Amino acid sequence: MPGSLEPLDLTVQIPYHFRCPISLELMRDPVIVVTGQTYDRSSIESWVATGNTTCPVTRSPLTDFTLIPNHTLRRLIQDWCVANRAFGVERIPTPKQPAEPSLVRSLLNQAASASNPTHSRLSALRRLRGLARDSDKNRSVISSHNVREVLINLVFSSSQSLDLSHESLAILVMFPLTELDCVAISSEPERISYLADLLFHSSIEVRVNSAALIENVIAGTRSSDLRLQISSTEIIFEGVIDILKNPLSSPRALKIGIKALFSLCLVKQTRHKAVSAGAAETLIDRLADFDKCDAERALATIELLCRIQDGCAAFAAHALTVPLLVKTILKISDRATEYAAGALLALCSASEQSQKEAVCAGILTQLLLLVQSDCTDRAKRKAQMLLKLLRDAWPEDSVGNSDDFLYSEVVPF
Repeated sequence: MPGSLEPLDLTVQIPYHFRCPISLELMRDPVIVVTGQTYDRSSIESWVATGNTTCPVTRSPLTDFTLIPNHTLRRLIQDWCVANRAFGVERIPTPKQPAEPSLVRSLLNQAASASNPTHSRLSALRRLRGLARDSDKNRSVISSHNVREVLINLVFSSSQSLDLSHESLAILVMFPLTELDCVAISSEPERISYLADLLFHSSIEVRVNSAALIENVIAGTRSSDLRLQISSTEIIFEGVIDILKNPLSSPRALKIGIKALFSLCLVKQTRHKAVSAGAAETLIDRLADFDKCDAERALATIELLCRIQDGCAAFAAHALTVPLLVKTILKISDRATEYAAGALLALCSASEQSQKEAVCAGILTQLLLLVQSDCTDRAKRKAQMLLKLLRDAWPEDSVGNSDDFLYSEVVPF
């Protein structure tokens, strides 16, 4: 339903009592406050969130912030929408009610109690997972009940069903971890080894959730020693890269896979493990499948791996590396251009063959456009260094009067 009358027929008038007193728009989820007034849920929640403690209409103090759904009014609004469908009015959907704190507490207690049957604990976790999926509001309510500590214990408990562990893992990755949570996981090698083993589980969902938790833990751990310990875990690179290789990988799997690989590659000492696990071939083969943000992250990972000799050699050995990186310049985003230029600079510095491939792929035109564009200063500096490096590899007739450009635009380094 549009937020105003502008898209509707001018003869349609929203009944006054269907409008929220705060936003003056048609209510989608009417709720009653303690003073008896009805507001749209999102409007009154925003009102209270900004520090207001009085009823907007009556100005009476809100002694209780409980919001009671006004089901009768919502049904009347829905009926009115249906009756005015011919005028462009769409029926508002029936909103899902937010999770009650008492229900969340009950479900967490049921799931955490080792004395309960496994099927009962699984049922509680699945209800929690459904509530968490429904809305940000529900996740906020669940998060306020110490859910991360409960779930971490369930994920890594060796005395329970694997189904409980996997279901707990699926919920845990929906919530941001604190640094203490990350340390509690990363400081115990057996926990990281368990997550690494899950990267090869028969269920792609379990594998992706494991990669998501690994990425969250690395990102939330400040200790360089702990990050090194994680990235040094056997088979962890193989598992993450296998998710990216999988032809059945969903957009979520690709997103989490590249985030995890990038985080692991931030640890300098173990980048060679990524190369040995086949990161170069996988990243180049999958580059076209990523969306904008993930393509940026993939290119950043490529640049990181090109900083080591093995990485440069692996990327140079792939016939599509240089043409794809040249094509990427100025195509995706400023950051993507910067990372692509950095990777090309490393490749061309290490190999004359890469220089020839870059020139054949049309890099000269791309670089000339780049140094005159509004890209980042770092991207321009990399482009200028590439121009100097490739000057001897240019065909004499590739650009008319390119020497003039070089001497006037490329600063010495």
